[in-house]
Amino acid sequence: MKINKWTLGLAAVGLVTLGSSANAEEKLSVVQTALSSTTLSGYVDVNAIWRSGTTGTAPNGNNAGPGRVYDVNQTGVSEQDGFNLNVVSLTLDKPLDEGQWSAGYRLQTLIGPGAVGRGTGVTSGTGSGIALNEAYVALRAPVGNGLDFKFGQFQTPLGYEAYDTYKNPNYSRSFGFFIEPTSQVGILANYVFADWISAAVGIANSTSGNIDARGAIESKKNYLAVITMTAPESFGAMKGSTLSIGYNNGQANASTVTTQNLYIGGTIATPVTGLTLGLAYDYQSNGLQTGSWAQTFAMYLSFQATEKLKLNARGDFAKGSVDTTGLGVFYNAPGANYNNLFAFTLTADYSLWENVITRAELRWDKDIGGDNPFNSTTGTSQSLTALVSATYRF
Repeated sequence: MKINKWTLGLAAVGLVTLGSSANAEEKLSVVQTALSSTTLSGYVDVNAIWRSGTTGTAPNGNNAGPGRVYDVNQTGVSEQDGFNLNVVSLTLDKPLDEGQWSAGYRLQTLIGPGAVGRGTGVTSGTGSGIALNEAYVALRAPVGNGLDFKFGQFQTPLGYEAYDTYKNPNYSRSFGFFIEPTSQVGILANYVFADWISAAVGIANSTSGNIDARGAIESKKNYLAVITMTAPESFGAMKGSTLSIGYNNGQANASTVTTQNLYIGGTIATPVTGLTLGLAYDYQSNGLQTGSWAQTFAMYLSFQATEKLKLNARGDFAKGSVDTTGLGVFYNAPGANYNNLFAFTLTADYSLWENVITRAELRWDKDIGGDNPFNSTTGTSQSLTALVSATYRF
């Protein structure tokens, strides 16, 4: 074994022995080999938000954001009319390689107020928290084209949008994101049948994102399945368009109520260079409220105007019921019948600095069911949100 000159020097004065040094270097070499394919990445996400038409106290005041998460009403945190640290994320990732028997892992941590609202907390409190977005072991078995597994905590495969804001067309999330599962603890298997079709099936403890959460009946697990189709080259200008259909069935945390989720969505490439159309439909039955249901529909338009400028628009509709106890799906408060909603969001994404995503966004929320959820004083049925954000990725 090659021993460096510093080790020889220490051995000469009796501080170390060559045998112990050689053993330490061997161990270090093993560690370095194990970590050689692991990557460290992450981001820092900050924003400033101003909202009109939101005075008074919840449910009609500054925390009133029916059907919205993270950007207007963190758990115990008000983000309106000020500057906010949303979240800091650090990720360790060792992806699967091309081997038939391949193994890896992924660990994504969340730190800050955005971690509190994620609902996957390790520790949390008003204004700060630590959560895990994903933490799983990745495995591949040599079955057919290769059967891939995620074993641990994984983000739900249902939905058009993700938790990480930079992955979405808009900074604020849709109504559909509000009713979808967040992340689940279990096992998810994915198989690619051909270039144009793949499927994923899984079993988890519950629909809850809380770490290792279980329903009231532990023997009843959560089941999910998603099939995704991608348009091949033969589709011409529409090649690369996708369609996903997913289903989820299970109990929420400590609840005997069965929640069902249906998701249908995808993207459509258009003949116009730089223009993409997205569609998403979500349906949820029951949830935490007995006898309740909700459905949402969203349309997305994304246009790459220049190399640095991208414009994204989203039209968002939501409709839900109020259960027998008076709890609403989109605003969980007795008598809050705010379950017929519309929103339009316009986002400009401009790359001013390397590795930084800078955005300016306007969002108009409107209650179209005759209720006035946004102002306890004047009974306002609409609200306008203006936002700027910066996300540094590394």
